[in-house]
Amino acid sequence: MDSGGKQVTFQLMLAVGTAVIGSLQFGYNTGVINAPQKVIEMFLNETWQDRYKESIPKTSLTTLWAISVAIFSVGGIFGSFSVGLFVNRFGRRNSMLMANVLAFVSAALMGFSKMGRSWEMLIIGRFVVGLYSGLSTGFVPMYVGEVAPTALRGALGTLHQLGIVTGILMAQVFGMEALMGNKSLWPFLLGFTFIPALAQCALLPFCPESPRFLLINRNEENKAKTVLKKLRGTTDVSADMQEMKEEARQMMREKKVTIPELFRSPLYRQPIFIAVMLQLSQQLSGINAVFYYSTDIFEKAGVAQPVYATIGAGVVNTAFTVVSLFVVERAGRRSLHLLGLIGMAGAAILMTIALALLDKLPWMSYVSIVAIFAFVAFFEIGPGPIPWFIVAELFSQGPRPSAFAVAGFSNWTANFIVGMAFPYVELCGPYVFVIFTILLLSFFIFTYFKVPETKGRTFDEISAGFRQSAGTGGEKHSPEELNSLGADSQL
Repeated sequence: MDSGGKQVTFQLMLAVGTAVIGSLQFGYNTGVINAPQKVIEMFLNETWQDRYKESIPKTSLTTLWAISVAIFSVGGIFGSFSVGLFVNRFGRRNSMLMANVLAFVSAALMGFSKMGRSWEMLIIGRFVVGLYSGLSTGFVPMYVGEVAPTALRGALGTLHQLGIVTGILMAQVFGMEALMGNKSLWPFLLGFTFIPALAQCALLPFCPESPRFLLINRNEENKAKTVLKKLRGTTDVSADMQEMKEEARQMMREKKVTIPELFRSPLYRQPIFIAVMLQLSQQLSGINAVFYYSTDIFEKAGVAQPVYATIGAGVVNTAFTVVSLFVVERAGRRSLHLLGLIGMAGAAILMTIALALLDKLPWMSYVSIVAIFAFVAFFEIGPGPIPWFIVAELFSQGPRPSAFAVAGFSNWTANFIVGMAFPYVELCGPYVFVIFTILLLSFFIFTYFKVPETKGRTFDEISAGFRQSAGTGGEKHSPEELNSLGADSQL
């Protein structure tokens, strides 16, 4: 297969495919807790009775369940903020390998929680797998973005989101009562993360380290060249080497970029603001609200087996991620993100109307189902995949790890806020999606005016665009500062 003169080699697909196992783990653990809610609540009640010889009070049950769900996001916040500590010291590949220790520990804790009659094991296990997932949301897009050729960076970057939605779909299917979402097998459902972790540990040693890391961080030019030849399937990698050397020269002029520096320096403030806003556009779009409550909506719509309709939404989710994979290099990141946001806003309005009129017009139930599927489809065209990999494109090697830490922290924090706030926001009834419509339109306006197109541009060309706007913008800073941060690099 060839795209834009760049060959998709076996080595490239092995590297990207192995990395994306981490994305699948993130998706699986996001979705796995919802299906077996009733049987896990029974486990909490039985454990409480065993310890205190009385039934668990309703408030205690609600609290323990809420902690079991939300602690995953708390782990994700800590994990995402720790990305930079690992990738600069150990490299991208070795960081992914090391993170699997957390996946094994969490699988053991959750898998044996029932046998150990301990909800503490379940909660700690959820926190640890959250830590792992938070690290993965930084490691995977960074590694994929750095091994992919420029012409395929968007398409291969979308595979991170494909891994996430495939993991969610797997969790929905395995979580069915007939499979593992039942009283006896739910510990296996939660401990399943052991298998993908084992697969990734077996495959990662056959994957190369990021050539960018080897050249720019370790100054190992020959090793970087050898890796590039394998990844590209050609002996002529001079263009890639030249691009990386230019980035290395720019890095030597750059000060070490810390997280506070990203916000203080006019050169990084604009791209980090864009990165954070794109992460928020993903989490505050209302997609989680749809997935948390789609079963309830399908029940109201009179669907006999709402769990299958929810799985249907998961299939739509996965299918449209594949569509995005094939069109992102043709249509561009900015265009698809705009299309996704406006499409979701339209679907949210349709959903609001359908749910509001459901009592008077029963046939509106079918309209609400169509609206849910459309909402999910438009999410995966733009706001789903693009915020993850565009962070790697907006920053050069120097600030990239810090930028990923901030972007991941923003994403997980927004995820946690939505998860905690939605039960209260839900009191708005069918009009809850009006809130999301307003947010979606706000993000659309922001994207239209502020987000640049990164399709087909090298990392240096993109960062040089921001340097140019910082140099010509209203904020004043000295020529020495601009020079030290690489403003003299040419496009």
